[in-house]
Amino acid sequence: MTLNALLILALLYTVTLVKALIIPLVLAAFIGLALNPIVARGTRHHIPRWLGASVLMVTLMAGIVAGISMLTQPALSWLHSAPSQIRSFVPKLQHLTRPLEAASRATQTLVNGHPTLSAQNPGDVAISAWDVLAGAPKVLAAVLTVLLLVYFFLVYGDLILRRLVEIAPSFGYKRHAVSIVRGIQTEVSRYILTTILINASLGVATAGMLYLLHMPDPLLWGTVAMFANFIPYVGAIVTTTTLLFVGLIHFEVLADALLPALCFACITAVEGNLITPMILGRRMRVSPIAILIWLLIWGWLWGVPGALLAVPMLTSAKLIAERVRGWEWFARMVQR
Repeated sequence: MTLNALLILALLYTVTLVKALIIPLVLAAFIGLALNPIVARGTRHHIPRWLGASVLMVTLMAGIVAGISMLTQPALSWLHSAPSQIRSFVPKLQHLTRPLEAASRATQTLVNGHPTLSAQNPGDVAISAWDVLAGAPKVLAAVLTVLLLVYFFLVYGDLILRRLVEIAPSFGYKRHAVSIVRGIQTEVSRYILTTILINASLGVATAGMLYLLHMPDPLLWGTVAMFANFIPYVGAIVTTTTLLFVGLIHFEVLADALLPALCFACITAVEGNLITPMILGRRMRVSPIAILIWLLIWGWLWGVPGALLAVPMLTSAKLIAERVRGWEWFARMVQR
Protein backbone atom coordinates (compact mmCIF):
# COMPACT_ATOMS: atom_id res chain seq x y z
CA MET A 1 0.00 0.00 0.00
CA THR A 2 2.88 2.37 0.77
CA LEU A 3 4.50 1.67 -2.59
CA ASN A 4 1.17 2.18 -4.38
CA ALA A 5 0.61 5.48 -2.58
CA LEU A 6 4.12 6.64 -3.51
CA LEU A 7 3.52 5.56 -7.11
CA ILE A 8 0.28 7.56 -7.28
CA LEU A 9 1.97 10.64 -5.83
CA ALA A 10 4.83 10.28 -8.31
CA LEU A 11 2.38 9.98 -11.22
CA LEU A 12 0.45 13.05 -10.07
CA TYR A 13 3.68 15.04 -9.81
CA THR A 14 4.80 13.84 -13.24
CA VAL A 15 1.55 14.68 -15.07
CA THR A 16 1.59 18.13 -13.43
CA LEU A 17 5.22 18.77 -14.31
CA VAL A 18 4.93 17.75 -17.98
CA LYS A 19 1.33 18.83 -18.60
CA ALA A 20 2.40 21.02 -21.54
CA LEU A 21 3.51 17.82 -23.27
CA ILE A 22 0.81 15.42 -22.08
CA ILE A 23 -2.29 17.57 -22.69
CA PRO A 24 -1.80 17.80 -26.50
CA LEU A 25 -1.05 14.05 -26.61
CA VAL A 26 -4.20 13.15 -24.66
CA LEU A 27 -6.37 15.52 -26.68
CA ALA A 28 -4.95 14.26 -29.98
CA ALA A 29 -5.44 10.64 -28.86
CA PHE A 30 -9.10 11.25 -28.08
CA ILE A 31 -9.72 13.07 -31.37
CA GLY A 32 -7.85 10.35 -33.23
CA LEU A 33 -9.95 7.64 -31.58
CA ALA A 34 -13.13 9.53 -32.45
CA LEU A 35 -12.14 9.92 -36.12
CA ASN A 36 -10.51 6.48 -36.53
CA PRO A 37 -13.78 4.65 -37.44
CA ILE A 38 -14.27 7.05 -40.36
CA VAL A 39 -10.76 6.34 -41.71
CA ALA A 40 -11.16 2.61 -41.05
CA ARG A 41 -14.38 2.54 -43.03
CA GLY A 42 -12.55 4.18 -45.92
CA THR A 43 -9.91 1.44 -45.87
CA ARG A 44 -12.66 -1.15 -46.37
CA HIS A 45 -13.47 0.65 -49.63
CA HIS A 46 -9.78 0.45 -50.69
CA ILE A 47 -8.98 4.06 -49.70
CA PRO A 48 -5.45 4.31 -48.27
CA ARG A 49 -5.28 5.47 -44.66
CA TRP A 50 -3.03 8.40 -45.52
CA LEU A 51 -5.50 9.63 -48.15
CA GLY A 52 -8.56 9.23 -45.92
CA ALA A 53 -6.77 10.88 -43.00
CA SER A 54 -5.58 13.74 -45.22
CA VAL A 55 -9.08 14.46 -46.56
CA LEU A 56 -10.53 14.23 -43.05
CA MET A 57 -7.91 16.55 -41.56
CA VAL A 58 -8.30 19.12 -44.35
CA THR A 59 -12.05 19.11 -43.73
CA LEU A 60 -11.49 19.44 -39.98
CA MET A 61 -9.04 22.32 -40.43
CA ALA A 62 -11.42 24.10 -42.81
CA GLY A 63 -14.18 23.77 -40.22
CA ILE A 64 -11.93 25.10 -37.46
CA VAL A 65 -10.83 28.08 -39.56
CA ALA A 66 -14.43 28.85 -40.54
CA GLY A 67 -15.58 28.61 -36.92
CA ILE A 68 -12.75 30.84 -35.66
CA SER A 69 -13.44 33.43 -38.36
CA MET A 70 -17.12 33.48 -37.43
CA LEU A 71 -16.63 33.64 -33.66
CA THR A 72 -13.53 35.82 -33.27
CA GLN A 73 -15.26 39.13 -33.91
CA PRO A 74 -18.23 38.52 -31.52
CA ALA A 75 -15.89 37.20 -28.81
CA LEU A 76 -13.54 40.19 -29.09
CA SER A 77 -16.51 42.54 -29.11
CA TRP A 78 -17.87 41.04 -25.89
CA LEU A 79 -14.46 41.12 -24.22
CA HIS A 80 -13.90 44.73 -25.26
CA SER A 81 -17.33 45.94 -24.17
CA ALA A 82 -17.48 43.92 -20.93
CA PRO A 83 -16.63 46.87 -18.59
CA SER A 84 -19.24 49.19 -20.12
CA GLN A 85 -21.79 46.38 -20.14
CA ILE A 86 -21.13 45.75 -16.46
CA ARG A 87 -21.60 49.45 -15.70
CA SER A 88 -24.96 49.41 -17.49
CA PHE A 89 -25.92 46.21 -15.70
CA VAL A 90 -25.19 47.43 -12.16
CA PRO A 91 -28.04 50.01 -11.99
CA LYS A 92 -30.56 47.27 -12.76
CA LEU A 93 -29.59 45.54 -9.53
CA GLN A 94 -29.51 48.60 -7.31
CA HIS A 95 -32.92 47.86 -5.84
CA LEU A 96 -31.55 44.44 -4.77
CA THR A 97 -28.21 45.67 -3.46
CA ARG A 98 -29.45 48.71 -1.53
CA PRO A 99 -30.45 46.70 1.59
CA LEU A 100 -27.05 44.97 1.57
CA GLU A 101 -25.21 48.29 1.23
CA ALA A 102 -27.26 49.81 4.06
CA ALA A 103 -26.48 46.84 6.31
CA SER A 104 -22.79 47.10 5.42
CA ARG A 105 -22.69 50.82 6.25
CA ALA A 106 -24.50 50.22 9.53
CA THR A 107 -22.00 47.51 10.48
CA GLN A 108 -19.04 49.76 9.63
CA THR A 109 -20.58 52.57 11.70
CA LEU A 110 -20.90 50.27 14.71
CA VAL A 111 -17.35 48.96 14.36
CA ASN A 112 -15.39 52.02 13.20
CA GLY A 113 -17.62 54.88 14.27
CA HIS A 114 -18.10 56.09 10.70
CA PRO A 115 -18.86 54.34 7.43
CA THR A 116 -15.97 53.65 5.07
CA LEU A 117 -16.66 54.52 1.47
CA SER A 118 -14.60 52.65 -1.06
CA ALA A 119 -14.04 54.41 -4.30
CA GLN A 120 -14.70 52.21 -7.28
CA ASN A 121 -13.96 53.07 -10.83
CA PRO A 122 -15.08 50.29 -13.14
CA GLY A 123 -13.87 52.25 -16.13
CA ASP A 124 -10.25 51.48 -15.21
CA VAL A 125 -10.69 47.82 -16.21
CA ALA A 126 -10.55 47.19 -19.93
CA ILE A 127 -9.67 44.30 -22.17
CA SER A 128 -8.19 45.24 -25.51
CA ALA A 129 -8.07 43.19 -28.67
CA TRP A 130 -4.27 43.33 -28.50
CA ASP A 131 -4.29 41.47 -25.16
CA VAL A 132 -6.20 38.65 -26.82
CA LEU A 133 -4.16 38.62 -30.03
CA ALA A 134 -0.87 38.63 -28.10
CA GLY A 135 -1.48 35.01 -27.12
CA ALA A 136 -2.57 33.96 -30.62
CA PRO A 137 0.84 32.49 -31.67
CA LYS A 138 0.88 30.11 -28.69
CA VAL A 139 -2.71 29.05 -29.34
CA LEU A 140 -2.00 28.57 -33.05
CA ALA A 141 1.11 26.49 -32.30
CA ALA A 142 -0.87 24.31 -29.87
CA VAL A 143 -3.68 23.78 -32.41
CA LEU A 144 -1.22 22.85 -35.17
CA THR A 145 0.57 20.45 -32.82
CA VAL A 146 -2.68 18.70 -31.94
CA LEU A 147 -3.73 18.49 -35.60
CA LEU A 148 -0.39 16.97 -36.64
CA LEU A 149 -0.59 14.44 -33.80
CA VAL A 150 -4.15 13.53 -34.80
CA TYR A 151 -3.04 13.02 -38.41
CA PHE A 152 -0.17 10.70 -37.46
CA PHE A 153 -2.38 8.80 -35.00
CA LEU A 154 -4.89 8.21 -37.80
CA VAL A 155 -2.24 7.09 -40.28
CA TYR A 156 0.08 5.07 -38.02
CA GLY A 157 -2.12 4.24 -35.03
CA ASP A 158 -2.98 0.72 -36.19
CA LEU A 159 0.66 0.07 -37.04
CA ILE A 160 1.74 1.08 -33.52
CA LEU A 161 -0.89 -1.20 -31.98
CA ARG A 162 0.24 -4.05 -34.23
CA ARG A 163 3.83 -3.59 -33.10
CA LEU A 164 2.75 -3.64 -29.46
CA VAL A 165 0.84 -6.88 -30.00
CA GLU A 166 3.87 -8.46 -31.68
CA ILE A 167 5.87 -7.95 -28.48
CA ALA A 168 3.61 -10.44 -26.66
CA PRO A 169 5.53 -13.65 -25.80
CA SER A 170 3.13 -16.32 -27.12
CA PHE A 171 0.27 -16.77 -29.55
CA GLY A 172 -2.27 -16.98 -26.73
CA TYR A 173 -1.10 -13.69 -25.30
CA LYS A 174 -1.14 -12.14 -28.78
CA ARG A 175 -4.73 -13.23 -29.38
CA HIS A 176 -5.83 -12.00 -25.95
CA ALA A 177 -4.02 -8.68 -26.49
CA VAL A 178 -5.65 -8.21 -29.92
CA SER A 179 -9.09 -8.90 -28.44
CA ILE A 180 -8.55 -6.42 -25.59
CA VAL A 181 -7.03 -3.69 -27.78
CA ARG A 182 -9.72 -3.95 -30.48
CA GLY A 183 -12.53 -3.98 -27.92
CA ILE A 184 -11.13 -0.98 -26.06
CA GLN A 185 -10.52 0.92 -29.30
CA THR A 186 -14.06 0.25 -30.56
CA GLU A 187 -15.83 1.17 -27.33
CA VAL A 188 -13.74 4.25 -26.56
CA SER A 189 -14.07 5.48 -30.15
CA ARG A 190 -17.84 5.01 -30.05
CA TYR A 191 -18.11 6.82 -26.73
CA ILE A 192 -15.97 9.80 -27.77
CA LEU A 193 -17.61 10.23 -31.17
CA THR A 194 -21.09 9.93 -29.64
CA THR A 195 -20.24 12.46 -26.92
CA ILE A 196 -18.92 14.93 -29.50
CA LEU A 197 -22.07 14.56 -31.61
CA ILE A 198 -24.34 15.00 -28.55
CA ASN A 199 -22.50 18.12 -27.41
CA ALA A 200 -22.50 19.55 -30.94
CA SER A 201 -26.25 18.93 -31.17
CA LEU A 202 -26.70 20.68 -27.82
CA GLY A 203 -24.73 23.67 -29.14
CA VAL A 204 -26.86 23.82 -32.31
CA ALA A 205 -30.08 23.58 -30.29
CA THR A 206 -28.87 26.31 -27.92
CA ALA A 207 -27.89 28.60 -30.80
CA GLY A 208 -31.26 28.06 -32.49
CA MET A 209 -33.14 28.74 -29.25
CA LEU A 210 -31.17 31.94 -28.63
CA TYR A 211 -31.74 33.07 -32.22
CA LEU A 212 -35.51 32.65 -31.79
CA LEU A 213 -35.31 34.62 -28.53
CA HIS A 214 -33.38 37.44 -30.29
CA MET A 215 -30.28 37.04 -28.13
CA PRO A 216 -27.09 38.65 -29.49
CA ASP A 217 -24.45 36.35 -31.02
CA PRO A 218 -26.31 33.04 -30.69
CA LEU A 219 -23.52 31.10 -32.44
CA LEU A 220 -20.98 32.28 -29.85
CA TRP A 221 -23.09 31.14 -26.90
CA GLY A 222 -24.01 27.90 -28.67
CA THR A 223 -20.29 27.16 -29.04
CA VAL A 224 -19.74 27.98 -25.37
CA ALA A 225 -22.55 25.58 -24.45
CA MET A 226 -21.07 22.84 -26.66
CA PHE A 227 -17.59 22.97 -25.11
CA ALA A 228 -18.86 23.54 -21.56
CA ASN A 229 -21.01 20.42 -21.83
CA PHE A 230 -17.84 18.31 -21.79
CA ILE A 231 -17.75 19.22 -18.07
CA PRO A 232 -20.87 17.58 -16.60
CA TYR A 233 -22.94 19.58 -14.11
CA VAL A 234 -20.37 22.38 -13.84
CA GLY A 235 -20.55 23.21 -17.55
CA ALA A 236 -24.35 23.45 -17.50
CA ILE A 237 -24.25 25.73 -14.44
CA VAL A 238 -21.62 27.99 -16.01
CA THR A 239 -23.52 28.26 -19.31
CA THR A 240 -26.82 28.95 -17.54
CA THR A 241 -25.20 31.66 -15.43
CA THR A 242 -23.57 33.21 -18.50
CA LEU A 243 -26.86 33.29 -20.42
CA LEU A 244 -28.58 34.80 -17.39
CA PHE A 245 -25.96 37.55 -17.19
CA VAL A 246 -26.12 38.27 -20.94
CA GLY A 247 -29.92 38.26 -20.86
CA LEU A 248 -30.02 40.75 -18.00
CA ILE A 249 -27.65 43.01 -19.94
CA HIS A 250 -29.45 42.77 -23.28
CA PHE A 251 -33.13 42.83 -22.28
CA GLU A 252 -34.91 45.49 -20.27
CA VAL A 253 -37.88 43.33 -19.22
CA LEU A 254 -37.00 40.85 -16.48
CA ALA A 255 -39.11 38.03 -17.96
CA ASP A 256 -37.34 38.33 -21.33
CA ALA A 257 -33.96 38.41 -19.58
CA LEU A 258 -34.64 35.20 -17.64
CA LEU A 259 -36.12 33.26 -20.56
CA PRO A 260 -32.84 32.26 -22.35
CA ALA A 261 -31.31 30.81 -19.18
CA LEU A 262 -34.53 28.96 -18.31
CA CYS A 263 -34.85 27.53 -21.82
CA PHE A 264 -31.24 26.36 -21.79
CA ALA A 265 -31.73 24.78 -18.36
CA CYS A 266 -34.67 22.80 -19.79
CA ILE A 267 -32.66 21.75 -22.87
CA THR A 268 -29.65 20.59 -20.86
CA ALA A 269 -31.90 18.80 -18.35
CA VAL A 270 -33.53 16.79 -21.17
CA GLU A 271 -30.11 16.11 -22.72
CA GLY A 272 -28.46 15.01 -19.48
CA ASN A 273 -31.29 12.92 -18.05
CA LEU A 274 -32.94 11.45 -21.15
CA ILE A 275 -31.03 11.72 -24.42
CA THR A 276 -27.44 10.98 -23.30
CA PRO A 277 -28.32 7.97 -21.05
CA MET A 278 -30.56 6.55 -23.78
CA ILE A 279 -27.86 6.83 -26.49
CA LEU A 280 -24.78 5.87 -24.49
CA GLY A 281 -26.45 3.11 -22.51
CA ARG A 282 -25.88 1.97 -18.95
CA ARG A 283 -22.36 0.56 -19.43
CA MET A 284 -20.90 3.98 -20.16
CA ARG A 285 -22.65 5.82 -17.36
CA VAL A 286 -20.42 6.96 -14.50
CA SER A 287 -21.26 7.85 -10.92
CA PRO A 288 -21.78 11.61 -10.30
CA ILE A 289 -19.54 11.38 -7.21
CA ALA A 290 -16.73 9.86 -9.28
CA ILE A 291 -17.22 12.56 -11.94
CA LEU A 292 -16.98 15.39 -9.40
CA ILE A 293 -13.90 13.89 -7.71
CA TRP A 294 -12.28 13.34 -11.11
CA LEU A 295 -13.09 16.92 -12.13
CA LEU A 296 -11.54 18.28 -8.93
CA ILE A 297 -8.37 16.23 -9.41
CA TRP A 298 -7.74 17.02 -13.07
CA GLY A 299 -8.97 20.59 -12.81
CA TRP A 300 -6.45 21.09 -10.00
CA LEU A 301 -3.66 19.40 -11.97
CA TRP A 302 -4.27 20.80 -15.47
CA GLY A 303 -6.71 23.67 -15.05
CA VAL A 304 -9.40 24.20 -17.71
CA PRO A 305 -7.96 21.59 -20.16
CA GLY A 306 -8.00 19.04 -17.35
CA ALA A 307 -11.63 19.82 -16.55
CA LEU A 308 -12.58 19.42 -20.23
CA LEU A 309 -10.71 16.11 -20.58
CA ALA A 310 -11.58 14.68 -17.15
CA VAL A 311 -14.83 12.88 -17.98
CA PRO A 312 -13.63 11.38 -21.31
CA MET A 313 -10.53 10.12 -19.47
CA LEU A 314 -12.64 8.67 -16.64
CA THR A 315 -15.07 6.90 -18.97
CA SER A 316 -12.21 5.58 -21.12
CA ALA A 317 -10.40 4.34 -17.99
CA LYS A 318 -13.60 2.58 -16.91
CA LEU A 319 -14.02 0.88 -20.28
CA ILE A 320 -10.37 -0.21 -20.22
CA ALA A 321 -10.57 -1.45 -16.60
CA GLU A 322 -13.52 -3.68 -17.48
CA ARG A 323 -11.34 -5.62 -19.93
CA VAL A 324 -8.01 -5.69 -18.09
CA ARG A 325 -7.61 -8.47 -15.55
CA GLY A 326 -7.19 -7.21 -12.00
CA TRP A 327 -8.74 -3.78 -12.61
CA GLU A 328 -12.42 -4.73 -12.57
CA TRP A 329 -12.74 -3.16 -9.11
CA PHE A 330 -12.07 0.30 -10.56
CA ALA A 331 -14.84 -0.11 -13.13
CA ARG A 332 -17.28 -1.19 -10.42
CA MET A 333 -16.29 1.69 -8.13
CA VAL A 334 -16.96 4.44 -10.71
CA GLN A 335 -19.99 2.83 -12.34
CA ARG A 336 -23.37 4.43 -11.73
